[in-house]
Parts: sequence; C-alpha cells; structure tokens
Amino acid sequence: MSEPSWAQAVSKTDVYLFHEGTLYQSYRTFGAHLTEENGRPGVRFTVWAPNACQVSIVSDWNGWRGDRDVLYKIPDSGIWTRFFPGIDDGTFYKLAITAADGTTFLKADPYAFHAEVRPQTASVIARLDGYDWGDAAWTASRKPPYQKPISIYEIHFGTWRQAEAGRFYTYREMADLLIPYVKEMGYTHIEIMPLAEHPYDLSWGYQATGYFAPTSRYGKPQDLMYFVDRCHQAGIGVLLDWVPGHFAKDAHGLRRFDGTPLFEYGEPAKAEKPGWGTLSFDFGKPEVRSFLISNALYWLEMYHFDGLRVDAVTSMLRLDFEKSDAPRNEYGGVENLEAIEFLRQLNTIVFRYFPHALMMAEESSAWPMVTAPAHDGGLGFNYKWNMGWMNDTLDYIETPFADRPGRHHLLTFPVWYAYSENYALPLSHDEVVHGKKSLLDKMPGAYEQKFAGLRLLLGYQFTFPGKKLIFMGGEFGQFIEWRDQAELDWFLLDYEAHRLIRGYSAALNRFYLREPALWQLDHEPDGYQWINPHDAGQSVIGYMRKGKRKEDQLLVLLNFQPAERPVYRVGVPLPGRYELVFNSDDAGFGGSGYPLKPVAAGERLSWHEQPYSLVLSLPPLSMTVWKRKVSPKPKRRGRR
Repeated sequence: MSEPSWAQAVSKTDVYLFHEGTLYQSYRTFGAHLTEENGRPGVRFTVWAPNACQVSIVSDWNGWRGDRDVLYKIPDSGIWTRFFPGIDDGTFYKLAITAADGTTFLKADPYAFHAEVRPQTASVIARLDGYDWGDAAWTASRKPPYQKPISIYEIHFGTWRQAEAGRFYTYREMADLLIPYVKEMGYTHIEIMPLAEHPYDLSWGYQATGYFAPTSRYGKPQDLMYFVDRCHQAGIGVLLDWVPGHFAKDAHGLRRFDGTPLFEYGEPAKAEKPGWGTLSFDFGKPEVRSFLISNALYWLEMYHFDGLRVDAVTSMLRLDFEKSDAPRNEYGGVENLEAIEFLRQLNTIVFRYFPHALMMAEESSAWPMVTAPAHDGGLGFNYKWNMGWMNDTLDYIETPFADRPGRHHLLTFPVWYAYSENYALPLSHDEVVHGKKSLLDKMPGAYEQKFAGLRLLLGYQFTFPGKKLIFMGGEFGQFIEWRDQAELDWFLLDYEAHRLIRGYSAALNRFYLREPALWQLDHEPDGYQWINPHDAGQSVIGYMRKGKRKEDQLLVLLNFQPAERPVYRVGVPLPGRYELVFNSDDAGFGGSGYPLKPVAAGERLSWHEQPYSLVLSLPPLSMTVWKRKVSPKPKRRGRR
C-alpha cells in the first residue's frame, strides 16, 4: 500500500542518501516524530523494512492489533511511513511486521527516542526538543585535546551509588551527587558505560536493543540532557561508551528485523559473535552505515556528549575474532574490509560535524595507524586505549616483590611504542571484575604495602605519556572487585587508609593539571627522556617528563620494591638544585613519611649517559617527582 505523494514527509533526497549510506542525521527522518501535518498534530512513523509484506503500528489506541494501522510503503525504497493524528508524547507502541512467509511479529522501533522500563520492551514516543541548554560557554571553549590534560573518571551509572533498597538514582539525582565529587577529585571528564537501551542489566549496556533511546532505567531523554548540561556548566566533559560492533539477539530488537538478516550479516559466519552471544552489524550495507553514523552524531548533537569511546574495535576489524573457522575477505585475508571503511567514514564525518570531539578506540591488537587520519590510510580516531601498557603494567604490579627484577622489561618496553599512536592509559572496568580483583587487591604484600603499591601504580600512570582513565572505586581503594549489581563500598571511607588514598588521588590530579610537563607533549617523543631504565636489580626506573618551556621539566623516580634506598645516584641533564614536588610516600597520603630533602646536581659524569650526578633517597614502594629550581631572569631596565 503506497501513501499518496502529497502525504509523504520523507523526501526523495533522504531516501537516496539513506540508501547511499550518507544520511548522517537519519534520526530526523526515521522513527516516531511528533509533528503537525495539514493543521493536525500527531506523529509520523517511518521505518526501514525492505523485505516485509506489511508494517503496522500497534498500541493502546488500537488494542495492540496489527491489522488496523498499516504504514504506507514508499515505492522502490523499502521504507514504510504514515502520519497518525491525535497521538501524544509518552504513547507506548511497537511495530507489527509481517514477513514474506506470512508470520507477524512485534519489534521495537530501531530509531525510538525512548523505551519502556525493562523488562517491558515497548518503544515510547518522546520529544527531544524543548530542553533549554545552559552550556554555551563550554561548547564554545572546546579546543583540540592533544596539548590538554585529560583525566577521565569511568563510571557505571547504576552502581556508582544507589538509593534506598538498591534503587537506581535518576540522571537528575546523579547530577547532584556525582558532579561535586568529580570536581573535588579533580577529574576533567566523566566516561559513562553504555546508555543505549538494553534489556539485561548484567550486559552493562554492551548488548543494546535501542540505539537512539537513553536507557529508561535512569529517566527520560531530557533528564540525561540535564545531567550533561550540569556537567558542562561545572567544567566537566562527558564521554559515552558506544557499541557499534554488535547488538543483542533479543526478539524485540534488531535481529532479523523484517524477517531476514537486515542489520546483521546474512552469512552466519560473519554475523555471529560467539563469545558474546550477539550479532555483528553488516558494515557493507549503506543503510546500516547511515544508521550507525547517525547514531554517533545523535549522541554528540542531541545530548552534547564531548566524545565517544568506541567499544571492541578489534572485534570489528578482524573476521577471525574469537573464531577458529573464520570467513575470509575477497583477498583471502581475515581483515573485515567493510568495517575498516566504516570506521574511516565514521571518524571523517564525526570530525566534520564536531572537530574537537574525542573519538577513542578500544583496540587491543597491534593494528597500525588507529589514530592516523583516514585520508592517510588510518582509521581516523584521535585516541586509542593503550591496552599494551595496561596489560604489562598490571601484570608487573601483581608480580611478587622477589620476582620483579626478572620482569623489569614490563616497565621499560611500553615506552618504545608510546608514541606510535595517540594513547590514553586505561585502568578500566574490565580489569577489576570477573575474578581479576580490584586494583588494591592486585597488590602483593601486607596491608600497608598494598596501599603503597596502589599509590605507586597511580603515580606511574599519571607520569607516563598519555591521557588518563580510572574506573570508579580505584581512587579510594575499593577492596572487593566491582560487583555489577551493588554500589561501591563507600563505607570504606570510614577507615583512614581509604580516606587518605582518596586524598592522594585528588592531590595527584591537581599535580597533573598544574604541571604542563605531564601532558603538554604527551604525543611527542621530546616530552620524555629515559634517565634510568636499567636498574632491574633494585626494581627502580627513572625518567624526565618535559613541557614546551625549558623550566617545565620533571624528574620521576619509581621504586617498585618495599625497600628504601638511602643513597641512590642518578644522572640528570642539567646541574642545579632539585626540589621534591610530589611524593607518594608522604605521611599525609598514608605513606611512611620517609624524610626527603632538596638535593643538588653538580658533579660531572663523563662516563654516564647524563652529564651531572644527583644523589638522593628513595622511599619504599614510592614515586617521587623532583623539579629543578630555576632562578628568575632579571628584568631588563628600559632606556631613559
């Protein structure tokens, strides 16, 4: 059944661009839109279902019967649409789709802006207009991220804190709770694990069914807008974990949407993600590319997110990801050529619309040029999670003290590829769940040594090249690994050791923010210089971090053994007086308070890589940071 041409609100241009894979704001066309046509208010529904014999709207107003309100099919398009007058915001609905074999089934709207609270699965008509944003100053001040400090606090929205009886806090309530905490702690950004609607709590949002619907667990779309707006007004950026690699198989979702594999590959060997029980998007279909790229822009435009952390990129790039009998591409390789081109197109378009967005890839292999521009053959992201650094570092810090000398390379090797991409250093949720232990509990040794080890780990992260990310709870020493149904153990802050390490985390953030040497040249080799990579016997490493100005130089020394080094000699590039500017072993952070004094470098060393000798002390399990004191230059007198 075709709708009269005068009644169609879907333009021929939109149809053409959608099928070309370039309708980048397809959410303005597809889905359920409150509008007015021929003087009558109502809703226009539009859906892509090319292989369906019939598509109807079912809802309370028609008794959920699929034989009454049938959509019209735009000829030669696979798109169904119809305007219905008298329908209001908040109406529940589904799509009744009749497949080619005559079977009829109910689906949620792929472009729905809101969804019924799980376990119910209906779509909900919702307005996205009408919210009065107050973050104009923030959005106008956005700048390229490369020479800026970025310290990200990763959270799971439902378990950071919970209200009485395990009730989730709403988006609006969390604005009052989370923002002051993040400000106090000194983080620059919040990253939220996926918020797209998903049926199963324990998937953490990584198996979605409603890509355009912020989960109704925490409120309505305008409530999420309020949360992001409040973050921006407080000077905090907000990133969203985004999952374009796969989707849930739930019956009301995208799987076999019109009775055939539509959003997923038709070839099961390419479609199935056996490790996760999900389906891969078909990146070769232009319409799927329109859907996904529009979804990325949707979160950035409609909700003002500052960027996306793109999940599981490796699973998209490789056809053999977690598969023993993998399909091959047209050249006989295991690279997913369609996904590669999709990612390049995605990043190209995102940066066209949002030049200063953060697009971070969770890519766990050695795939080259992840952060190189798409036009140069790269994938086009501007950041990649440094999984190599994370894995090597966590492997090392779990090593018993006696065995650390033999694993010293885990500290020194990551530097050799630190500048091969633009990196962020994650200590993420995946590393503190499913039996992996919390960061604090990974540490060997006695109780006090565990806290000293955690302070050392965080200090190492904040002085190593790359932007920073830590998962919630790590900042105050959550002892039990993340439990994905209960809130963090905030009661631990009744204990001094946990209060002190939270204070340490805040002080470390403040130190990081005020020292350009720790972030200004994050992606340039000139920002890093080895001082002492070879002391495996004592498990000590030392390096310089540098900013653009000559005076912005820091000497970082890390002692990964619980033994103090009363006399420790290192070479430094310049003579002068070196003052201690940060000490993870400070008694105010819960450390031993081992006394340290300013030291001077003056003795020349002709035999050493560095020309001047510096003799100092190293506390046990500590990071100490030293800065050369530079005398101010005398002011020139002007001529009389």
